[in-house]
Amino acid sequence: MTVERGAEWGRREPVPSDLVVLADSANAVALIAEHRRRDLPIPPIGLLAGDLVKTLGGRATPDLERAHNALHVTVDLGVALCDGHLQFFLDHVVVRKSWLRGPLLTVCNAAFLGSWNIAPRAHPGDGKLDFLETSTMSTGDRWKARHRLPSGTHVPHPDIRQWRSRAEQFSLDTSLNAWVDGRPLGQVKNLSVRIEPDAVSLWI
Repeated sequence: MTVERGAEWGRREPVPSDLVVLADSANAVALIAEHRRRDLPIPPIGLLAGDLVKTLGGRATPDLERAHNALHVTVDLGVALCDGHLQFFLDHVVVRKSWLRGPLLTVCNAAFLGSWNIAPRAHPGDGKLDFLETSTMSTGDRWKARHRLPSGTHVPHPDIRQWRSRAEQFSLDTSLNAWVDGRPLGQVKNLSVRIEPDAVSLWI
């Protein structure tokens, strides 16, 4: 069930016998993509690290591969169509020329991107994606914002547009480099994204 913002979610439960333990979100979405291609249900996934785990408060079970109980949460799954190529994501899609100049778009299911709290309002179980977009922000202001990213205090800012939605489409003026859960995709010009609520049974 989609979780209301501020409500507690997840509980410690017995670990299922078919749990697939993976290093991070990039490995998880590769598994998800394979199961979707084969029209198979997504298995329960144990996640050891990454931006989604950090957003959820960090790793809750020290030895997940041998644990009898772990924290069980249900999270949303992002779906992106990048110039016609289907991609899944648990963390975020980043489309940019540079962090310090030119257009910049982030589509977030997780709040964190590495050490940066890039989308402090993002919640991976609320049925929505969080968007941040800028093109007019000066280089000086971007440097200042970069120093504030770890604490999430780079927003609000008049040159950063923020909104939340279940789905969006973008036709960019020029092709920009794209990353999905940290994996480089090359350049993208047309991007469609949507959220699948409660799509992944996750153990941390």
